[in-house]
Amino acid sequence: MAIAKAERLMNLALCLLGTRRPLSKRELRGSIEAYLEAGGDDSFNRMFERDKDDLRELGLVIETVENLDGEVGYLARRDSNRLPPITLDAEEAAALGLAAKVWQQARLAGAASGALQKLRAAGLPEDVDPYEAHGALEPRIPVHEAAFEPLMLACRDRRTVVFDYRKASAARPEPRHVEPWALECWRGHWYLAGWDRDRGAERVFRLSRITGKVRSRGTGFTAAVPDVVTVRETVAGWAGEIADRSALIRLRAGAGYPLRAKATRVRELGDGWDELEIPYGHGLDAWLVEFGPDVVVLEPAELRADVVDRLRAVAKG
Repeated sequence: MAIAKAERLMNLALCLLGTRRPLSKRELRGSIEAYLEAGGDDSFNRMFERDKDDLRELGLVIETVENLDGEVGYLARRDSNRLPPITLDAEEAAALGLAAKVWQQARLAGAASGALQKLRAAGLPEDVDPYEAHGALEPRIPVHEAAFEPLMLACRDRRTVVFDYRKASAARPEPRHVEPWALECWRGHWYLAGWDRDRGAERVFRLSRITGKVRSRGTGFTAAVPDVVTVRETVAGWAGEIADRSALIRLRAGAGYPLRAKATRVRELGDGWDELEIPYGHGLDAWLVEFGPDVVVLEPAELRADVVDRLRAVAKG
């Protein structure tokens, strides 16, 4: 059985690498003997999807392309699957090893382990042990959101996705149709940057606000992917991190610790309230709404009006 599967995977890889145009499932089924013997359509589809995932896990870059008739095809471009000679010094190898230790999730841990094995074959210094403990601190990036893995795969495969997203100022989630570009972790939260098809603009989404399942649409991108995706700078601007002025708020005692961490001045008012001066930038109103009745904006007046408008929108549902 293992030999038969290896032969099937090799035949599929050769078909995808040898074609100059995307091949549909129907064409691939007619070209590979094992698929012809698969039986019904359901059996073939399951086998093909497993084989495609296995080849991607082995490092083959498989593109999904939709033609003018709406039929989905697959191909593996040779220029996308050809790497130049890899040479790494000890410092570069240690950095890669440290990066591999960051990921603790099973799927990513397996991918990191496989990548290190390939790098050893390509010149990773044998005297460098990537898993050796280098200190008392253990680097980790936690991933708790169920949306992370399907979005990671969609970014890798350049597949559009659909999900329900709840904005901070909204009472209920709304559907989003997104071409995903990149995932990035910033201050303990994961964010997705991509092209929002419905709004025709670049958007950044916080994964913890995605509700339900992420559904793949398998269609190609319509917008160009930028060379540099500035997720952190965008989120920082929306969160008021990039600010040129200050805001004055009242905050309930014992609440709003993220706001307290940003405050440039804190004064006790008594009766269970404190007065805080915080940096004011674009998007601060959306952030303040998240703290509900624990925050009252004192000034400036335009910020207070924006927060009140958002709270009224939430109340109306």
